[in-house]
Amino acid sequence: MDLLTRFGAGLQLARKSRGLTQEDFSLVSSRTYLSSLERGKKSPTISKLEDLSSVLNLHPLSLLALAYAPASDQKRNEFFALIAAELELINPVQPRSK
Repeated sequence: MDLLTRFGAGLQLARKSRGLTQEDFSLVSSRTYLSSLERGKKSPTISKLEDLSSVLNLHPLSLLALAYAPASDQKRNEFFALIAAELELINPVQPRSK
């Protein structure tokens, strides 16, 4: 399954898990556009990802993670640990000064 298809499947899963219809996104997207995203025919801009996430009441990274995260619990935990480690290398948490 390619990335756009995985993103679309994740978007649809998130939408349905929240009990939302495609029409519920009408303030940020047309039903036709949302359908094309869910079918893996289009990819959202980062601004559109933010808009979609706000309707879903999810962090945009959570929506992206649905496209990338492995299915098994163990692999998923390893995936998120990898992400946390990479972010720490890029921007380590600095100790607070007194």
